[in-house]
Amino acid sequence: MSTNTRAVFVTGAAGGIGTATARALSERGYRVYAGVRAEAPHLRDLDGVEQVRIDVTDPDNVAAAADEVARRQDGEGLAGVVNNAGVIVQGPLELVPAEELHRQFAINVFGPAEVTRAFAPLLRAGGGRLINISAPTARLAMPFAGPISASKAALDALSDAARVELAAQGVAVITVVPGSVETGIFTKASAAAETALAAADPARLALYRRQIEAVDAAVARMRGAKPDRVARTIVRALEANRPRPRYAAGSDVRPALILARLPFRLR
Repeated sequence: MSTNTRAVFVTGAAGGIGTATARALSERGYRVYAGVRAEAPHLRDLDGVEQVRIDVTDPDNVAAAADEVARRQDGEGLAGVVNNAGVIVQGPLELVPAEELHRQFAINVFGPAEVTRAFAPLLRAGGGRLINISAPTARLAMPFAGPISASKAALDALSDAARVELAAQGVAVITVVPGSVETGIFTKASAAAETALAAADPARLALYRRQIEAVDAAVARMRGAKPDRVARTIVRALEANRPRPRYAAGSDVRPALILARLPFRLR
């Protein structure tokens, strides 16, 4: 297919994987609708990239964004929608504030569901592909990462169901699984976790302190891949003649998925 007439909508395009994906698609000649919550000046210089305001937690706002993209497309459909917007909520489940748990699901699960509903007509019109960004924790729930693990597991389940539901309509649903990536999302997650734990009951927090410190030390030793690597995988999934249901984007993804299959005690 010729990419110069194709258009893709990307949520969470203001940074990290989203910005890298917008740039990679721009370089391939796509028209990119970069979904952002606020104006992102660094996207202005990318050829063919147009910013669209969207808050994935607001159904009316998502519907308005879909209408805006449809208007700009002037009857043409989309080659793809990339559900990339996401957050990480971490910490012992006992100590995670209720509002933080709700925020985790509002952005990582309900948001992609709203985007899928609103943009499905554009994907049907363009014979496009829906690409959801998952995580290894969807299959291998990690201690102190229960909220993010649960949200990505839910997104995987929604993706698996939608894959069958939309297949007959010419819309492929693909899950891309990044490994550890060098993005600001982890810094934001750590800051939010520190704020939440600072307000927790000290006696309860003390029960987890040694484990939290051990996990923090392990995470500090991890080296993440560049967001560009994930972006290239997204482009490959978008352009493959026969796309696979899932794509791994990182050398640490497959070991995690293998570990997930081991008996619990051995794991």
